[in-house]
Amino acid sequence: METFRHVENRPLELAVVVPVLNEHDNVGPLLEKLSIALAGIEFEVIFVDDGSGDGTPERVEAIAATDRRVRLLRRIGRRGLSSAVVEGFLSTVAQVVAVIDGDLQHDETVLPGLYRAIAEDGYELAVGTRYAEGGGTGDWDRARERISRLATRLAAPVTKTLLSDPMSGFFAAKRAVVLEAASDLSSVGYKILLDLVASHPRRLTLKEVPYEFRSRTAGESKLDSAVALEYFELLLDKLVGRFVPVKFLMFGAVGALGLLVHLCVLGVALNAAGLGFAAAQTLAVLTAMTFNYALNNAFTYRDRRLSGFAWWRGLASFALVCSAGAAANVGVAGFVFGEQGADWWLAGALGALVGAIWNYAVTSWLTWSRR
Repeated sequence: METFRHVENRPLELAVVVPVLNEHDNVGPLLEKLSIALAGIEFEVIFVDDGSGDGTPERVEAIAATDRRVRLLRRIGRRGLSSAVVEGFLSTVAQVVAVIDGDLQHDETVLPGLYRAIAEDGYELAVGTRYAEGGGTGDWDRARERISRLATRLAAPVTKTLLSDPMSGFFAAKRAVVLEAASDLSSVGYKILLDLVASHPRRLTLKEVPYEFRSRTAGESKLDSAVALEYFELLLDKLVGRFVPVKFLMFGAVGALGLLVHLCVLGVALNAAGLGFAAAQTLAVLTAMTFNYALNNAFTYRDRRLSGFAWWRGLASFALVCSAGAAANVGVAGFVFGEQGADWWLAGALGALVGAIWNYAVTSWLTWSRR
């Protein structure tokens, strides 16, 4: 068998990962800008597509067919900027990796400085920041800037490194640094920099490079309330994820809201509608159960969200599991109170805890299964 012949090439110096979702019109302009900015550096650009429906992957493939510096990584059934970036980093052999948005809002002329900070100055991490002298947030309104700065302050307890802009999605790093933390990355949400810094076992050496955030010229913004929720989920994961799953905390919070809904419906049914207690309680249970299911489907398990007929099938399985959980709740509470002589409040709390764990574990496996 003929052996694969070695071809002399300049070693790959930098891999630029570009996570994209419906950025067709920005692919060409971004590559042109990167070619100019990174002249003299042996680089590749890895587009990681999460199921674009506007022809983005086809556009990248057409360019990649004639330019070996361009690669495409298509993900099926998986979404999320952080996990997309991590997969892009792990798919290259370049020793320096960088991430830049595909919407042209990051200043590509800063990339050479980020690269040199790693390759020549020896830093492990180089971050493009909007909040250092010389940087800026462009045309952001005051409300958005305040929210961003609040998010920055909230990140302080989980970062081991002083970062002026932990929300930044524009940075470079030694690939070895990413590999060291890869198994501990939560890959939740959109803030891979925060995830990387918080997950790494040691304090990283870093350099910050200011840049001015640009306005979007094409495509649509991906920012919505889900992004904020995922950010807080990431913070919680880094603070307490070693002790208790964040999804369990979210499941419990939804359950607490469901209790309020239950009591409100019960009160209205008894006092305003004039129903008997049994009928009012049944209505309250069904309403709260449906509320809990809908909220968990929308937020706690948004990455496995059910829709269409699957939504109704999920509701049925959720109700079945929670009915068994209620029985476990009553059984455990009765045993602890009657047989062990515990105080009523302790028995009730233990019963509720057992019921909550049962509901969370079984619905996670049955209702929102990844299978």
